[in-house]
Amino acid sequence: MEQYLIYNSLSYPILTVIVAVPLVGSLITLFIRGDRYLKIWGLMVTLITAVLSLPLYSNFDLTTAKYQFAEFRDWIPFVNIDYVLGVDGISVLLVLLTTLVMPLCILCSWTYIKDRFKEFICVLLLMEAAMVGVFISLNTVLFFIFWEAMLVPMYLLIAVWGGPRRDYASIKFFLYTLIGSIFLFVAIIAMYVTTGTFFIPKLMAHQFSFSYQMWIFWAFTLAFAIKVPMWPFHTWLPAAHVEAPTAGSVILASILLKMGGYGFLRFCLPMAPAATFYCMPYLIAISIISIIFGGYLALGQSDVKRLIAYSSVSHMGFVTLGIFLLNTVGIKGAILQMVNHGITTGALFILVGMIYERTHSREISDNSALGMVMPIYVTFLVIFSLSSLAFPGTNSFVGEFLVLLASFSKYKIVGGFAVIGAILAAAYMLRLVQKMVWADSDGHMHHGDRSHLFDLNFREIATLGFLTVFVFWIGLNPEPFLKVMDTSTTHLLQQLESGRHVMPAGEHHALLNGVGESIKHVLSLK
Repeated sequence: MEQYLIYNSLSYPILTVIVAVPLVGSLITLFIRGDRYLKIWGLMVTLITAVLSLPLYSNFDLTTAKYQFAEFRDWIPFVNIDYVLGVDGISVLLVLLTTLVMPLCILCSWTYIKDRFKEFICVLLLMEAAMVGVFISLNTVLFFIFWEAMLVPMYLLIAVWGGPRRDYASIKFFLYTLIGSIFLFVAIIAMYVTTGTFFIPKLMAHQFSFSYQMWIFWAFTLAFAIKVPMWPFHTWLPAAHVEAPTAGSVILASILLKMGGYGFLRFCLPMAPAATFYCMPYLIAISIISIIFGGYLALGQSDVKRLIAYSSVSHMGFVTLGIFLLNTVGIKGAILQMVNHGITTGALFILVGMIYERTHSREISDNSALGMVMPIYVTFLVIFSLSSLAFPGTNSFVGEFLVLLASFSKYKIVGGFAVIGAILAAAYMLRLVQKMVWADSDGHMHHGDRSHLFDLNFREIATLGFLTVFVFWIGLNPEPFLKVMDTSTTHLLQQLESGRHVMPAGEHHALLNGVGESIKHVLSLK
């Protein structure tokens, strides 16, 4: 174990604690009465979890690719199922993203949720424990338990506190995710039968045959492609986003979608390296389709929430594109873009929730010409819209630039197609800003004259202000974040290179020479 793990040296088991605090907090919630006390309790628990997680960044060792802050306990030893936790440069930023976003989910629900607030807080805290657990698990069974534990709370958030079509959206989300989980479970069991271990680092080091890698690669890919979601598995996402309450949309955009990208990095690439190289052209092609298709659909939306939901399909396409370019710049750009998307798109969904509370409509035409009556609101709207379209100086620019740089440096045709997505992002986000800030309304305002609308209060400003800090921090000084992932990314690429030799002779060379033709062929089937 020592060759893979650096055991936790802090005065408390930090990884167990940041799972246990929200879990215990959710149970205590059941004994608290009164919405005011429930709000304070939920905010307090999520803030405590966030504060306790900060040493993961301040004490992180940048010089090693081993899993840090590790904890190991025997759990079910006769089948090698252990309680083993740890983080590396790929997962630590996603853990911190989760713990820092959850207090904002409580704040944006302060007045949005009108009933069953006890159950709502309980579900949010359970959700937090499960999401953190996914990113820190180093045993595939433990990973799968946390992966499945997210399903029911997210289903409840949509089904109980969602919009008019919440039954359809929640069931569709549940079924899509469940189907992906079946493939994930089958691959986990198959690898255990072959290797006798569920320990993720050992599975990464095992040399599977090429045909075996192809089977487990596609099983994992189906599970993670649904979660991202990649085209053509994206159809559950707009429905889930539109019907979910604000906190549910923030959790979906900021954290849940990232688990698909994280799964590719943690399972597909290191465990099936030869299959990854073999299937790379087709995954790149699907990523390009997701980028262009998501952007094209976003351009035609009149519902603000649906527009942002389709933009997520496009933005996450950049993430999967960066991953499957299989070079340092692309993978680092993809990881950073996962963090950036969580910050920016989470903030945009919070902004949609805030205006919906005032106008009871998500239609662009019902929420236009806000510039004169809600200047603080539109200031934040412009900032996060510019971030979403990757304006220089904002966080998304850095991640998207790295992915595009990796694309053009490796396959120019891929970079050319990816740029179309960037152009579409500018088109639909600038259209949204223009209509909501300046244009006259084409529809009925539920609150009559806009002079009756009130601007953001202190709680809302604090929520958005916190995220704004990261927009400009990462946009102007991304180096601290890139350094965190540097050693782990290098190690991942070394694993890829060392494992591709099991590919049949000549296949890798033929694929690299024909990648442009393969991509054009797959794109022609769109």
